[in-house]
Amino acid sequence: MAKTTPPSGLHDHQASEKELRHAFEKIPAPIPVYLFSQPGKNDVFSDTARKTIRLFSQLSDKIVFHDHPLDHKLAKKWKVEHSPTILIDPDHYHIRWLGAPLGEEGRIFVEALLLTGFRQSTLRGQSLKVIRQIKENRDIKLFVSFSCPYCPQQATHALKAAVERPDLISLTIIDTQANPDLARKYDAQSVPQTYANEILIALGAQQEELFMLSLQKLEQQTLFIPDEDTEEVKTDLVIVGAGPAGLSAGIYAARSGLKSVIIERDVIGGQVATTPVVENYPGLTQIGGKNLVEIMAAHALKYVQIFLGEEVMEVTKGQPMIITTNKRRFITRFLLLATGATHRHLDVPGESRLSGRGVSYCSTCDGPLFAGLKVVMVGGGDSAVTEALHLQNIGVDVTIVHWTDKLDAQQVLVRQLTESGIPVLYNTELKEILGEKSVDGVSLFNSKTQKTETFPVAGVFVSVGYLPATDLARKIGVAITKEGYIKQKEYRTSVAGIYAAGDVTGGYNQIVTASGHGAEAALKIFHDQLAAK
Repeated sequence: MAKTTPPSGLHDHQASEKELRHAFEKIPAPIPVYLFSQPGKNDVFSDTARKTIRLFSQLSDKIVFHDHPLDHKLAKKWKVEHSPTILIDPDHYHIRWLGAPLGEEGRIFVEALLLTGFRQSTLRGQSLKVIRQIKENRDIKLFVSFSCPYCPQQATHALKAAVERPDLISLTIIDTQANPDLARKYDAQSVPQTYANEILIALGAQQEELFMLSLQKLEQQTLFIPDEDTEEVKTDLVIVGAGPAGLSAGIYAARSGLKSVIIERDVIGGQVATTPVVENYPGLTQIGGKNLVEIMAAHALKYVQIFLGEEVMEVTKGQPMIITTNKRRFITRFLLLATGATHRHLDVPGESRLSGRGVSYCSTCDGPLFAGLKVVMVGGGDSAVTEALHLQNIGVDVTIVHWTDKLDAQQVLVRQLTESGIPVLYNTELKEILGEKSVDGVSLFNSKTQKTETFPVAGVFVSVGYLPATDLARKIGVAITKEGYIKQKEYRTSVAGIYAAGDVTGGYNQIVTASGHGAEAALKIFHDQLAAK
């Protein structure tokens, strides 16, 4: 028997009474709607909710209305505490509404009735893939207003999520006018505003895929990269690494007519994604590293496909080359290694044992966990000073530990550091990180006084440079310099058809430099292709 699906024309606009009657007639099962209210508390909203639900129940006998006081036994069973509260099919779904479906919210109510009535989320494609990856409970709180034209879009996404995964996802739609106390508690001064598991995951309305991704990641997402099921991809150029070099190479290669793809095993942007503030990128006085990455990635996606979360397992050299990742095979003529660099470690006792338990290499990622606590930042270059300033800005008591008598950072950063009052321990080496289950101190050696002292701290942030990520290059057999970088000349490596660009080749570790090298490498590959014809 063919499945009955919700009518497509009712999701994007306020439907007429005739259209609604026709739609509700096709609903296969009753939709129980419960209203719980308390006299003297939000009476205007309670009365409006009651009238609205009755109106809909008159359109179809499939909508079964139950009107109960707040002290009813069912209210206790379903843990209803606010007046008014609407529950929609509570035996099958965890969807509740604190308020009344007025104005724009009427569109949300229609959507809720249709989705629960047909018991289908209507999610397809990438949205469905993402939501199926959720393995733990998600409690969504969505703040809306009757005058907000953007709220129905966000609410529809949330409703679809709750209908698709009733085993894990619950949804509470909160009318800010009816519940000003909750709006103040969550600082919901604008709508729509979405929380999941008490974490803010969206300000404003999102595309469906971005909503599902934000819900999965428990963090607001601004960039959605589609997953791909294809087992084999044929292309002219495979770029490994989605940092500034890789992204720039992708743009320039595609604009030159080379069909190109980018493979990235970790996060897009590499080091830049975890940089709190970027102040040296032309045209942008100051921008967050993550924001800059999103701008670059959005630009690159107009030209190339990015395969995120894929690691290159094997490269079979030849013409064409076969590149095998953990998910698929790529058949390509050229390979560009833009694998960047990884954080350099101190290699002192306690570092590896307490990594993730007070030892961190990313102030953007872990800094908020140390608000109000004392930490040290080990390093004296641009990154160390930038991250120390960021830590202080978010309320962390930070001290810089540097092994020489002078910082290596740019003068503008040194001046900002001086003005901030962040203390610097010069001529000091961190010899050991102390603590049993987590960091509680460090052992510091002063080369001037020749004394070793214990310094009590709750965290250690390390920023002492980077190591080029050459594992893949070494595995392929690409020549490496004595300093440990990929050896290249005009971006060509020792292996025919394989090129390298960015921090993995050495030079200045700057975003603009890596971007320029990526663009140059792509143009070099393009010209080599022409010469080979």
